[in-house]
Amino acid sequence: MSRLILPIVFGIVGTAILVSLGNWQVRRLAEKETYLAAIDARIADAPVDLPITPDPEVDRFRPVTATGTMTSDELHVLVSTKKLGAGYRIIAAFETDEGRRIMVDRGFVPIPAKEATRLTGPMSVTGNLHWPAEIDGFTPETDLVANIRFAREVPDMAIALGTEPILVIARDSTPNDPSVTPLPVDTSGIPNDHLEYIVTWYGLAIVWVLMTLYYLLRMRKPKKA
Repeated sequence: MSRLILPIVFGIVGTAILVSLGNWQVRRLAEKETYLAAIDARIADAPVDLPITPDPEVDRFRPVTATGTMTSDELHVLVSTKKLGAGYRIIAAFETDEGRRIMVDRGFVPIPAKEATRLTGPMSVTGNLHWPAEIDGFTPETDLVANIRFAREVPDMAIALGTEPILVIARDSTPNDPSVTPLPVDTSGIPNDHLEYIVTWYGLAIVWVLMTLYYLLRMRKPKKA
């Protein structure tokens, strides 16, 4: 019997650790779902006038509306979407009626339409403020000659376009430019992998228990003479 004590303790401790990790992921899943629900609710709020000095944390995803002039000053950010394929996000400078110059993410155009002429002039835009964090160690450098970027870095784009560091992700515009497909803000880009982690940790706990039982049964079998 003494030979079984160590494997039993090892099995119980290992199972407890794996189950506790699974329980932690259950709590994290509930927290993440609450967080995403709050973001979805904020995204869908009634739009307000553009704040004078929006804060990247406090005002992230805030719905806003602005009226002014859409300019032809553009930056092109290479993207790939499941539904539309590869193409570019069009980031344009927008001059408001109040004399401000901000940026508007107008949406998606396919690769052949990169240099096409788009609707400019007087326009009203409704969308959400956003400061995307898309740069990592694998992000290529901006191709200034071809005007191709690989991430939406608000401060850098603002310098390039001569605007305030404010980006509105367009949801609707009037008049509408049918050549540009809006890619409005939603929570699909926020990772929520906790369910997979729950399955992983609980699955490992079950495997650990089965392996422990198998090992104990093997140890209890009488040795052949």
